[in-house]
Amino acid sequence: MSQAGPLGEDGGAGAGRFSLQSTVALEGDCTTIAQARHLAVDFLRGIQSEYSVAVSQRCMELTQLVVSELVTNARKYAPGPVLMDLRIDGDVVEVVVWDSDPVLPLARAADAGRVGQHGLEIVMAVAEGFGAQREPVGKRIKAASPCSTMTPPGQAPVGRMGLLCGSRAGRP
Repeated sequence: MSQAGPLGEDGGAGAGRFSLQSTVALEGDCTTIAQARHLAVDFLRGIQSEYSVAVSQRCMELTQLVVSELVTNARKYAPGPVLMDLRIDGDVVEVVVWDSDPVLPLARAADAGRVGQHGLEIVMAVAEGFGAQREPVGKRIKAASPCSTMTPPGQAPVGRMGLLCGSRAGRP
């Protein structure tokens, strides 16, 4: 099930801000990761076509990468379905993934010799904001990045925002 649409003041968009969201429940099978990547691209392309918002190819590719890594981790470490929110707020793309495992992820120390388990490192390297929180059931992981070319027609770019956990330099 998926839902998409503009968010008004109640959805977190400030006056003059462009904001959209899509939420989808992904089944816990082997097609989940590819489906999530396709849904992310479809969401961004839909914004381009329906709202005439410019979305760069780089923004599309990085969003797809973040979606892939977060959903892969959810599938690998948590049983059951995965919920994914894709949000556009101004010039920021936010990917939010919920899964049923309450254990919060920890990025491991960089190790070029390690095979695998680099997903969280990759997300933290490409996202400006990252956060993880326990929920009453499971956890919710958020990654956000500004896409400076995401500007609604007739509006100036919103500019860089203080995201989730602050700037890259201030990230724990």
